[in-house]
Amino acid sequence: MLKSELNGNEIRRYARHLVLPDVGEEGQKKLKSARVLIVGAGGLGSPLGLYLAAAGIGEIGIIDFDNVSYSNLQRQVLFSENEVGKPKAEIVKEHLLEINSGIKVIAYNEKLTYKNALDIMKNYDVIADGSDNFSAKYLVNDACVLLGKPLVYGSVLRFEGQVSAYIHKEGPCYRCLFPEPPDGGNVLSCEEAGVLGALPGIIGSIQANEVIKLIIGKGETLAGRLLVLDSLKMKFREIKFEKNPDCPVCGRNPVIKKLKEELYYFESCAPAENNNFKSEITVEELKKKIDNKEKFFLLDVREPVETRISTIGGELIPLKDLPHRMNELNKNDEIIVYCRTGHRSHNAVQFLREKAGFKKARNLLGGINLWAEKIDNTMQKY
Repeated sequence: MLKSELNGNEIRRYARHLVLPDVGEEGQKKLKSARVLIVGAGGLGSPLGLYLAAAGIGEIGIIDFDNVSYSNLQRQVLFSENEVGKPKAEIVKEHLLEINSGIKVIAYNEKLTYKNALDIMKNYDVIADGSDNFSAKYLVNDACVLLGKPLVYGSVLRFEGQVSAYIHKEGPCYRCLFPEPPDGGNVLSCEEAGVLGALPGIIGSIQANEVIKLIIGKGETLAGRLLVLDSLKMKFREIKFEKNPDCPVCGRNPVIKKLKEELYYFESCAPAENNNFKSEITVEELKKKIDNKEKFFLLDVREPVETRISTIGGELIPLKDLPHRMNELNKNDEIIVYCRTGHRSHNAVQFLREKAGFKKARNLLGGINLWAEKIDNTMQKY
């Protein structure tokens, strides 16, 4: 049980909260005794962590299994250049404790899965979703519904950001708004589409504001409202939505009563095997092919700017251009496809094998970053 009484240092530190009529000493005590879990230590997790720690949240959990990379630094403001390659969750913990030594921070250097989600999330009062993929977002939502935990959702891509709050006893959940995930092959990630560096700061700060309001019990939440920001036009719009009585997880007759692997296996999973030719290849296997001078076609589906950072050669056809440039490929060739981490190349291979008849297309697992880690440590990861 977290202590809620404020000491002298805390009274001085939170003075600007204490003079607010809707916060005051009672509200600050609630913040001090609250536990908040942040899912994802990236662009959204950075401002979330900064402002929640500064606000005096008693215990902050941060779960992320990734390491800091150079491409994170453009928007993930909790990290510095000398922390590249280090575990994100551990680095966030260090920085939040530097900001506020009076709080407790727990780092989970692991992936949130259907196996561990309930055990981790049950210990927190509010969940703040800063994840960057649909699998995680549906998993977090479903776990929150099953546990009865309020969820503050955020999402960013290119120049657009979204924020909402799902308070399941009072309003709709994420599945009420988005019943089914989009087709994985048609969705671009931040890696593929980019994101304006300052945008996660805006959206993450709004999420932190929602978390604080939920804890102190003041103001009007974003439950049943999706706040959408177009940062190019600097315009906000609001989309109202209602609880879906037929929602599979929070409806009248829910069919999702426990977390199962198949519910969250629609993204970043291996494409279905439709012939005897393996659809994946490891970096070690690729290195062996190169050393043995085997014949194959190496295809890079990244963007041109990424090849200036690092490359292992091959023909460059960005993923978005692939449907229009298939005439440059031979269906009789073994085609090994790579990108930065293996996500875009997975989508490319799935398209080539299932939609275009390239039965010998294979995805390089882990992409060029794993190649740099395991095969060529002189190559820059990003």
